[in-house]
Amino acid sequence: MRTIRVASSAGPYNVYCGRGALARASSLIARLGDSTGTFVLSSPRVWRYWGKAVSAKVPGDAARRPILFDDRESAKRLSTVEGIARQLVRAGADRRAVLVTVGGGVVGDVAGFAAATYFRGVRVVHIPTTLVAQVDSAIGGKTGVDLPEGKNLIGAFYPPKLVIADPETLRTLPHREYRAGLYEIIKYGVIADAKLFAFLERRMDAVLRRDPAALAYIIPRSAAIKARVVSADEREGGLRQILNFGHTLGHALETATGYRLFLHGEAIGWGIIAATLLAVATGRLRESDAGRIIRLVASVGPLPPLGKIRAAQLRPILASDKKSRGGRVRWVLPRRIGKTQWGVELPWPLVARTFAALPAIAAKAVA
Repeated sequence: MRTIRVASSAGPYNVYCGRGALARASSLIARLGDSTGTFVLSSPRVWRYWGKAVSAKVPGDAARRPILFDDRESAKRLSTVEGIARQLVRAGADRRAVLVTVGGGVVGDVAGFAAATYFRGVRVVHIPTTLVAQVDSAIGGKTGVDLPEGKNLIGAFYPPKLVIADPETLRTLPHREYRAGLYEIIKYGVIADAKLFAFLERRMDAVLRRDPAALAYIIPRSAAIKARVVSADEREGGLRQILNFGHTLGHALETATGYRLFLHGEAIGWGIIAATLLAVATGRLRESDAGRIIRLVASVGPLPPLGKIRAAQLRPILASDKKSRGGRVRWVLPRRIGKTQWGVELPWPLVARTFAALPAIAAKAVA
């Protein structure tokens, strides 16, 4: 098991990453010091698979009476946070409580935001059970909920006290959700780690069948990149913007389709292809590198088709993205595999033409 240290304004915390991490949850949480109670937050579907195991490893009786909420993206709303807070009040949680989140990105984002705002902040521990959460969303302290106008527009930077990422919890993850998480790992290869990217090119078959040795390589390596970036730039003032590679268009696709068509990672897959094409069109990236990136995205499997989505629908959503400045979209574009450039402004006609070309480019990569 690997221990990854993350620096934050609220103090450093550890990510324990590897098989057997969940079995150590009780002792790891106990190291946080005295508390007046441990309260578990999860979703019904995650708890159905992992409730018994977590209950046996999380200290106190509260794990046997978890606060469960809908973990669909469509339920990632302020009303859900209010519901959690009211249940915490009724359960007797006070300022010395510890909240333990068990689930994927939506559970971590919503429950993390509840922790940030309940009594103006109580301690939170993340036990991520999806690939995207283990390598990305559970690390770095971003919490939040969506508005109809866009994704994650209300939130807080609120780092956890501890992250416990056990690849064993991926065993029950539906294959589509597992595949969706791989696009985030491809992102890490493109933005910061050419060796990780090359490993994915060579071993994608093993990765897709969840080979333990492959997971033992890609998960800690991706988590370490996230930890290094957010430690250097906690509040996204500069370097952390590279983590948005693929997310500018990806978030817009999720919003435009009401979070019903794409899983988060699938939308990011389309966003990676688009950003890669934009980098080539603006002379930032060689076509040979672009071909490798697009082929690697295609090797994960087919993305849901874009259907009738049009660029004109996306323009106002992109302009309201939290990374935009004065309505001007700021893109993250690759310069080569392992290096990116952030804060790039592009002319809208180029973006629109690139979006229109996406289905043909993706089909060619699969052929």
